[in-house]
Amino acid sequence: MFTGLNHIPVYFLQPLRLFQTYKRQNLRPDLMAGLTVAIILLPQAIAFTLIAELPPVMGLYAAIVGGIVGALWGSCYQAHTGPANAISLLVLSVLLTIAPAGTPEFILAAGVVAVLVGLFQLVMGLARLGMLVNFVSHSVIVGFTAGAGILIIIKQIRHLLGLEFSSYNIFETFRQILTHLPDIHWPTMILGLSTMGFIVLLKKLAPKWPNILISMVITSIMVFLLGLDQAGVEVIGQLPTGFPPLVKLPLFDLEYLSRLATGVLAIGAIGLVQTTAIVRAIAGQTGQRLDSNQEFVGQGLANIAAGFFSGYPGAASFARSAINLKAGAQTPLSAIFASLFVLLVMLTLAPLAAYLPLTALAGVLTITAFYLIDRTEIIRIWQGARGDAVIMLATLFGTLFLRIEFAILVGILLSFAHYLMRTSLPEVFPVTPDESFIHFVRQQPHQLSCPQLGILKISGDLYFGAVQHVEDAICQHLTDHPEQRFLLLRMHGVNQCDFRGIQMLEAIKKRCRERGGDLFLMRLEKPVLDFMKTNGFYDRLGPDHFLTQDHVIGHLFQKVLDPAICIYECNARVFEECQNLPKQTYLTDGPLQTYMPIPEAVNEISPEELHQKLHNGRLPLVVDVREPREFKQGHIPQSQLIPLPKILANASTLPQNREIVVVCRSGWRSARAMCMLQNKGYRQVRILRGGMLAWEAAGLEEVSNN
Repeated sequence: MFTGLNHIPVYFLQPLRLFQTYKRQNLRPDLMAGLTVAIILLPQAIAFTLIAELPPVMGLYAAIVGGIVGALWGSCYQAHTGPANAISLLVLSVLLTIAPAGTPEFILAAGVVAVLVGLFQLVMGLARLGMLVNFVSHSVIVGFTAGAGILIIIKQIRHLLGLEFSSYNIFETFRQILTHLPDIHWPTMILGLSTMGFIVLLKKLAPKWPNILISMVITSIMVFLLGLDQAGVEVIGQLPTGFPPLVKLPLFDLEYLSRLATGVLAIGAIGLVQTTAIVRAIAGQTGQRLDSNQEFVGQGLANIAAGFFSGYPGAASFARSAINLKAGAQTPLSAIFASLFVLLVMLTLAPLAAYLPLTALAGVLTITAFYLIDRTEIIRIWQGARGDAVIMLATLFGTLFLRIEFAILVGILLSFAHYLMRTSLPEVFPVTPDESFIHFVRQQPHQLSCPQLGILKISGDLYFGAVQHVEDAICQHLTDHPEQRFLLLRMHGVNQCDFRGIQMLEAIKKRCRERGGDLFLMRLEKPVLDFMKTNGFYDRLGPDHFLTQDHVIGHLFQKVLDPAICIYECNARVFEECQNLPKQTYLTDGPLQTYMPIPEAVNEISPEELHQKLHNGRLPLVVDVREPREFKQGHIPQSQLIPLPKILANASTLPQNREIVVVCRSGWRSARAMCMLQNKGYRQVRILRGGMLAWEAAGLEEVSNN
């Protein structure tokens, strides 16, 4: 009963594996990388918390606890978990549904959301659903982060200008800014803009220096020396010292939790997608093999711990993870060291934050938010597939003008819808050999096609959602090409097939055989072929109808196709086997039709009925219109050989007052001969239904001249 749960303990033993395999020579690079990340993490944690309008200390707690737990239970060696700018904006949107910003209820809800997000992510990991993030389009992340960047910039304007107002949407924010322009606090604005300018300048002149930390230290010193806090410049205030305290959360109030459910799903999903994107990018450089499910478990436990220890939800950070990698981090211990360094600073230097101005943090956030808008990626998506562009724009504008968590879910749903549309509408198109006759390529509209054999490629799975589209496309091709009795399906692009797919193939097989032809399949993937063998379709279609790439056309050309049509009625040379065939189209007064309709049943005679007539004295004239070599291999007793070209050239030698039965290999040449005879005035003409193939299948006697 519990065998499916055997993998769960493995995920929780990740820290044990980490320390058992740790090498002492990695200690120094991990320490240095941790110190480097801590220098960035300290101001970022405070600044990102400002986006969520939570107390700055909560960001530090989330950075410490989330960073340690995420490192211990994650799978990527260089990823760093903690506060993230876009996630912080999403957290603010969710918390505002519970209480106004800054209230005790608002702050308490942040911890509840963190725990719920962590539980969602943990369950996803333990259930091994890490692959689900692959179905969330990259366009959702690009659109959301761009929208979040714009929103963050707009929301920080009031802190940069020293304005006091509240707003809950982009339109109200702009209105309030215009209304309060006369109330700009000039020292605040100058300090904030100076911080932004110094960050940009320092980034150009000394890109390796911690420009954010240096800028914040300088602005704090200016506030202290000039007494700007007394002149109206708003500051953070002294941070509390001590370890992250444990908090009691209302986790059993179901009505309260239901109000947060939608937002929790959005935060959890975006956090996982963002984290997955980061760790994959890092693994692409390091070559590390990742476990998405282990990463989900690590993110889940990190958020649960952050929620219980006075923090708020976070995720892997683009910037800090990249810095950690560049700084030479070898193992997850670098992230643990970074969190411990931040804790050490909190315990010793927290009082210095009393002079850190909010306008400086707003400047930092404005700069970081600007880089969230990936203009290159936006242009690339816009110039690419229309579906991805629609998803990106819908998520971006939804982030700007709707509740953010709703916009995220809309983007994710659009991603799934786009995926379903693409997989349910696989391409089905005719192919033809290339000039070298080695590969098959898409047939162009101007190219001639074989009048007997249609070759279609199916580029997609035959599951219940796609089967109808595939069947419609194949049937449309058969309708457009009624002369093609035989159909070859190239199926190396089909990786999955269900019972609905088998039913579709059965219907196509029936349609082909009703028009006197057959269905053939080639290059099937092993799982698909095994499934067809299991459900009996392999035997019902016939093992000889499953072909490989090598000599497939040669096999059909020699064993299936009608050579008389190739010689006397087809001017195309589609296949390599056609190149050396004699094309004898001079045997009639006018051009031959490449297709004659199959006669109605009234003009047919069954093999059994013909056999009975031949043995009860009512002898019809049996005219075999095949080639001499075919006739010699086996023919109906008392039949007369008159190859189709001779029939078409001169039919006047046949008696007008006697029933004539025309015979060929499968019935196709017979139909042409019958139509020609009827046009010449012959009224008692019938064809052998199914031709010699049907005669042989019925086990009736035949004469061989070999």
